[in-house]
Amino acid sequence: MLNFLTTTDGSGATMMSTVVMLVLMIAVFYFMLIRPENKRKKEAEQMRSEVKKGDQITTIGGIIGTVVDVKENNIVVETSADQVRIEFAKWSLSSNETAAAAAKEAAKKKQEAKAKEKAAKKAEKAGK
Repeated sequence: MLNFLTTTDGSGATMMSTVVMLVLMIAVFYFMLIRPENKRKKEAEQMRSEVKKGDQITTIGGIIGTVVDVKENNIVVETSADQVRIEFAKWSLSSNETAAAAAKEAAKKKQEAKAKEKAAKKAEKAGK
């Protein structure tokens, strides 16, 4: 049945170990390189699709500004107090500082709530 995996002398250990190592290498590449890259791409696409008017953004070219208008594939950004407006493709967004600050604040509140809950449990145990 596994004749194609055996060598001419009948010991299939060398060919079988080669196949196992190849499968192991593919699995390592998938979990170390391919999967994290796909996750980053998905997060970047989500960030670009959720950009809204009033967000502070940075483009891949380093231009920082406030979003004035959001279109299907483009955004209009106001870059300075002189009200200079530039239109960019959505794929050129690098980061959304407004969303990042909101996420950081939400994580901080969640952590504080956990700490308060833990302190309350500790006080309850001490009171018993």
